[in-house]
Amino acid sequence: MRKNIVAGNWKMNKTLQEGVALAKELKDALSGVKANCEVIVAPPFIHLASVADAVKGSVVKVAAQNCSDKESGAYTGEVSPAMVVSTGASYVILGHSERRSYYGETNAVVKAKVDAAIGNGLNPIVCVGEVLEERENGKFFDVVSAQVKESLFHLDASAFGKVVIAYEPVWAIGTGKTATAEQAQEMHAFIRNLIAEKYGSEVAENTSILYGGSCKPSNAKELFANKDVDGGLIGGASLKAADFMGIITAF
Repeated sequence: MRKNIVAGNWKMNKTLQEGVALAKELKDALSGVKANCEVIVAPPFIHLASVADAVKGSVVKVAAQNCSDKESGAYTGEVSPAMVVSTGASYVILGHSERRSYYGETNAVVKAKVDAAIGNGLNPIVCVGEVLEERENGKFFDVVSAQVKESLFHLDASAFGKVVIAYEPVWAIGTGKTATAEQAQEMHAFIRNLIAEKYGSEVAENTSILYGGSCKPSNAKELFANKDVDGGLIGGASLKAADFMGIITAF
């Protein structure tokens, strides 16, 4: 059975002290609550160890927002997968649309990072999705298909089983626009079908596919009701414990 997952990507927000306070607030809010999903928070790199310590003993798991494809060496400013693991994190977000658009990360770069992450025992949350122009010109299936295939389909079935996919309609991130529940389901089903064609239906049915486009407490229940939407990769709404809890309890 695939997992339902609600993951909060804090992006470049919160000081270390604010991040630890938010993590503790979330831990307290979840105590005594039976969450029907896996809960993950992805703070900035410098917060990882402190946040992992703050949520220890709770259901909350910790993710990095990125990692290098290199193991070690003269790569100033980079953070290796082994370093991420050493903080207590168990997940890493890779190929986020902001990494692709602002920092030029290609499918080949994401592929290398996926290999490095899995090789160090991390579970990658790999982001795919189209920009507004690609949505409007009808190329969105082609774009997402290429991202999935070129970033992930070199893996064997065992390694692929460690991957979570997050579909981000890039035109719906931070814009206030949201893909309709029908649009989300359509793309999630398309991605699951791609996986089934490559790895078989059992692997496809066991792969968690998250929605990552302006998911809020007000629309989470409708989005999560779709049979191929297994949760959300949450941005702004993960920065307040009450909002994030509103999405967690949508399951």
